[in-house]
Amino acid sequence: MNRKIGIRFEDKYVMERRVAITPEHVRKLIQDEGLEVYVEPSAKRIFSDDEFKNAGAVLTSDLNAAPVIFGVKEMPNAFFEYKKTYIFFSHVIKGQSYNMPMLKAMMEKKCNLIEYEKITDDAGKRLIFFGRFAGLAGMINSLWSLGQRLKVQGIDNPFSVLKQSHFYHSLDEAKSAISMVGDEIKKNGLPKALCPLTIGFTGYGNVSKGAQEIIDLLPIVEISPKELLSLTKVGVINNKVVYKIVFKESDISEPRVEDATFELQHYYKHPEAYKNAFGKFVPHLCVLMNCMYWDINYPRIVTKDYLAELYAKGEMKLKVIGDITCDPNGSIECTHTGTAIEDPVFVYDPQTRKPKMGFEGDGILIMAVDILPSELPRDSSIAFGDALFNYLKPITTANYQQSFELLDLPGPIKRALILHNGELTPDYQYIKKFL
Repeated sequence: MNRKIGIRFEDKYVMERRVAITPEHVRKLIQDEGLEVYVEPSAKRIFSDDEFKNAGAVLTSDLNAAPVIFGVKEMPNAFFEYKKTYIFFSHVIKGQSYNMPMLKAMMEKKCNLIEYEKITDDAGKRLIFFGRFAGLAGMINSLWSLGQRLKVQGIDNPFSVLKQSHFYHSLDEAKSAISMVGDEIKKNGLPKALCPLTIGFTGYGNVSKGAQEIIDLLPIVEISPKELLSLTKVGVINNKVVYKIVFKESDISEPRVEDATFELQHYYKHPEAYKNAFGKFVPHLCVLMNCMYWDINYPRIVTKDYLAELYAKGEMKLKVIGDITCDPNGSIECTHTGTAIEDPVFVYDPQTRKPKMGFEGDGILIMAVDILPSELPRDSSIAFGDALFNYLKPITTANYQQSFELLDLPGPIKRALILHNGELTPDYQYIKKFL
């Protein structure tokens, strides 16, 4: 029975500072569960090497001794070792072409792959995720982006005092700063050029809830999508509130067949039968927070053609898109790539269809940081590790040489096992067509 695990150094992104297992979790694994923990040193990790060492871990430049290795993001093809078990966000379940070589490398080495994103309960609900923190950091960044963009455009605004998420020492500090902006809005109002300030959210899951947790620190009035369309027609606009709108699937898409009724489960099973219906809302939004799940089977919600058409009609109300979903050329088609924490925003010009990094230029500012939870690395790592902790020992001690049917793993973990000894497990056979 294996009792050794490894924690890998994260090297995919310069600013990736998260861990799946914190020093406190390591201490419990060693003292209470009798496991051995090996940790690759890292100068940038939010928890120091000394913290792991003091918790009882062995610091080592390689993880040869550990048959089971935990990480956060993708690992290099050359890193994988024969018949070892790896747990990380692999980004292969949509058949992502850029990660198929990595998956092939794991298959050739007969590795086991457990995907955090697929650790779910019997109803399919995710149990372990960074989504809330993606929403939290994404909303903080988007309010900061709004402030800086307006500043470039010569509009004094209360958001200009905010900072990018990772410059705050903690989530509590960031929340305090945003609450102070809320007090400023309640006291002195918003600039006329920004009113009514409308912020829309696509989706209502963990990511959206995290983003709304931040926006709710401001003086909020929540209105329906239908009310958004008539907001400027109701008379006097309150300049001391922010209008929040949450869009559900039925607001975003509609059946292709005329007079057909939107049915949620049918939409999930047959997305090709639906078309984008979101365009009517976009001209009424100042900020769009894209927080929903998307893959290529679903309609895009903001296309380049639509933005070009809208922009040709004159100056748009839409200032910022916080694309937390961050699918390149995806639901927000002008998100051509995920951005880095150290270079987080670009301005997309609908006329030239070209992006320009930074806050200046004609068009719409896009914030599309690819690893948003790493902007709140300590808070997000602790919450993630807490959710993962009870599965750590079963993952570590399992006998992976058994057949898949006899493999003794908790249900949520077994459902997340994409590769077993280098072979795609039954639920993931569909990935073969992408290989």
